Amino acid sequence: MRDTLNSVLRTLRNPRVVNGIGLGLVALVGFWLLVNLIKTPAEFVNVGLDGLTRGSVYGMVALGYTLVYGILQLINFAHGDVFALSGLVASSVIFSLLGIGADSSGIVVAGGILVTLAITVPMFAAINGTIERVAYRPLRRASRLAPLITAVGVSFIVQNVSLAIYGVDYESASDIIPQGAAITIGDVLITWKLVVALAIIIPALAILTWFVTSTRQGKAMRAVAQDTEASAMMGIDVNRTISITFFLAGSLAAVAGLVFLLEYNMRYDTGFELGLIAFTAAVLGGIGNLAGAVVGALLIGFIQSFNEGLTWMAPGGDWTRSVVFGILIAVLVFRPQGLLGERTPEGA
Repeated sequence: MRDTLNSVLRTLRNPRVVNGIGLGLVALVGFWLLVNLIKTPAEFVNVGLDGLTRGSVYGMVALGYTLVYGILQLINFAHGDVFALSGLVASSVIFSLLGIGADSSGIVVAGGILVTLAITVPMFAAINGTIERVAYRPLRRASRLAPLITAVGVSFIVQNVSLAIYGVDYESASDIIPQGAAITIGDVLITWKLVVALAIIIPALAILTWFVTSTRQGKAMRAVAQDTEASAMMGIDVNRTISITFFLAGSLAAVAGLVFLLEYNMRYDTGFELGLIAFTAAVLGGIGNLAGAVVGALLIGFIQSFNEGLTWMAPGGDWTRSVVFGILIAVLVFRPQGLLGERTPEGA
């Protein structure tokens, strides 16, 4: 009996068998999507557009995870809670400071969004940088377990700060965005919420891409991510580079927090689940790979929306968490380096 079991396990560990199972699962999902597209094409596209909105928000959060991991090989679990707190602070800016409401004009709303970004982006860049300086930098040479546990602790601290300030009630600014369709093509509706989300996220991604690929500091970040010790020997200020990475991650969290506030409801613990989903997206795309984080987030967004919105043989919203984290397990089993990541030796 034991010999038979060992033989089965050896067979399942064969790379060809593993790849075959993975391709089979992909083919099964593809068939399900194709049938839904044929049965209800307009509904399929509308649900897909909702997935694009979700995936864009997940992508902003996932980029924060992957930026930090690429530099420090640290999973910053506090990032999701920083995102949630930034969204709640954005609600205070919009409603209490600026006095924007559902009856405000489009120009006022657009100006309010820009002012909110101008306040929350530098604020949470500074907060995230402070977290790195106080909680992570002293543990730079400690074992990997120490900063990981610290990240969990910081996550609880930020979450409790949000709870103490804002309580358990949900906040949302979706009412200040027009509820109708911005563009209608047949039965396909491109909503104002999607337009606003993309109008905020696309420029943010463009600025991030320019910074990482074209600036001197961005090149320093890539060098430190590749080899910290060699970068220090070449004169790069590693501590400063790491701090700037955390500033960037905090800025991205602030942008994502505002977009999420404009689309959905959020409260003090929203960042926990969304952070796990964004982390799953980063792993799916290839943790440490910026393009992979965006691709993984979009895929997770589409999968979540298709699971909850399609009608034929869809598991439904009750299964969303199981589906998303099942994907995480499958990726770790079949392609641990992610879709766009590269397999590297442990510790390299």
